[in-house]
Amino acid sequence: MLFFSHLQDGRLTFHPENETVALPFISRMRSRGSLFLNAYTNSPICCPSRAAMWSGLFTHLTESWNNFKGLDPNYTTWIDLMDKQGYYTQKYGKLDYTSGHHSLSNRVEAWTRTVDFLLEQEARPVAKLINNKTHVRVMEKDWATTDEAATWIRNKGENLTQPFVLYLGLNLPHPYPSPSSGEDYGASTFLTSTYWLQRVKYEAIKIPKWSSFSEMHPVDYYSSYTKNCTGTFTEKEIRSIRAHYYAMCAETDAMLGEIISALNETRLLQNTYVIFTSDHGELAMEHRQFYKMSMYEASSHVPLLLMGPNIKPQLISSVVSLVDIYPTMLDIAEIPIPKNLSGFSLMPLALKNTVDKVPSRVEQSPWVLSEYHGCDVNSSTYMLRTDNWKYIAYGDGHSVFPQLFDLSADPDELTDIAAKFPAITQSLNKMLFSIIDYPRVSVSVEQYNKQQFINWKQSLGQNYSDTIANLRWHEDWKKNPKMYEHAIDRWIKSNSGKTSIESQN
Repeated sequence: MLFFSHLQDGRLTFHPENETVALPFISRMRSRGSLFLNAYTNSPICCPSRAAMWSGLFTHLTESWNNFKGLDPNYTTWIDLMDKQGYYTQKYGKLDYTSGHHSLSNRVEAWTRTVDFLLEQEARPVAKLINNKTHVRVMEKDWATTDEAATWIRNKGENLTQPFVLYLGLNLPHPYPSPSSGEDYGASTFLTSTYWLQRVKYEAIKIPKWSSFSEMHPVDYYSSYTKNCTGTFTEKEIRSIRAHYYAMCAETDAMLGEIISALNETRLLQNTYVIFTSDHGELAMEHRQFYKMSMYEASSHVPLLLMGPNIKPQLISSVVSLVDIYPTMLDIAEIPIPKNLSGFSLMPLALKNTVDKVPSRVEQSPWVLSEYHGCDVNSSTYMLRTDNWKYIAYGDGHSVFPQLFDLSADPDELTDIAAKFPAITQSLNKMLFSIIDYPRVSVSVEQYNKQQFINWKQSLGQNYSDTIANLRWHEDWKKNPKMYEHAIDRWIKSNSGKTSIESQN
């Protein structure tokens, strides 16, 4: 059973901040199974992240560059292999690995991210409360999907004569659509009810520290601006947004509880492996941002818990990532694991006893890779996470300076020490380059973006100027449309191997 939430900060499963909200069913999984303390997304956005999870391959290998370019629809996923090996397979809810939710604005914003302009793309993040202590089902669609899955367990799963695998994908705790931002609105409304908000301890909510604009990394500034977060936010606003997000996580936890309860009632729980994880996290106003699309912990660190037969109750510090789900699911099913995968089975780390299990095991990698190539960030971004270090490189590796954080000493990632420790920075860059030729990948993504934009522009003919002016950035765009069109024309004609990141800030 794989329970896959959407945009959940993994640190809430173990970090001291989890004291801010009650998550009883995550706590139950933690007490009975293995909790992975350092689990990461392979790309901090929906479709590429899910493509990595379903394929077991890094983003650059599947070329899942953004929310509308994922896996080929005919790609063989781990659940397909389990189906072929005799498992009864059932999928409910959000899949989004061939193409995720996106608007025309999302596509154009991703293609034009290195154009020499700076435009707001998202609506300002806000908190909205349904003031009702009895209103439980705020995300009605997710509850309906959860009900379907729980009903299937009770009516079908209990009576099967063959093993089964059940996948449940939710939208929560992703923020809700914000119509105020225009026709192609984004999702910047943190919505919950009093029922869930009363599970949050306001006094325990940490207000994140923000760097001054002059101290921000240029890519961070671009992201903060396009996410509409460079304005003034009161401490009350920030605390409220974070509280509402935690309340949304509590609602998600209750849905997990429905599935665990159904498995328990049918006496399937003791013989079923349950994995809880998410596609990526949520910044919730850390680093002057909301949403994802960042390598900071709030965005890239995901929850990962595993409980089931012979699973040891423990905290596991090894660095792991979503590409490890594919070989893990095959390992559980005792299906041979393909050798070309980017990930490794988590079972050797989680099992109490590995005797007589799949004999051909490979040791877990001491690093994880995450990469991002979509909108709201004006450069391809690459993260290498090792023991205590997080190294982040951008684009061609030269035009924009990299970042280095010591997460053991600086868990909030407030102090970039790349310049202070050049030997470590160079060593990690060399390791990253041995895993992925990231400057070449960055060029490939830029070429793809340009060609996609050119194709779209040509398809519009005379409607191009009017269409592009009325996307989500319309308020900024209409102040000087010719200037922005000319910037795009210069970008199209420029060398596709170069970027204009520094000139945008």
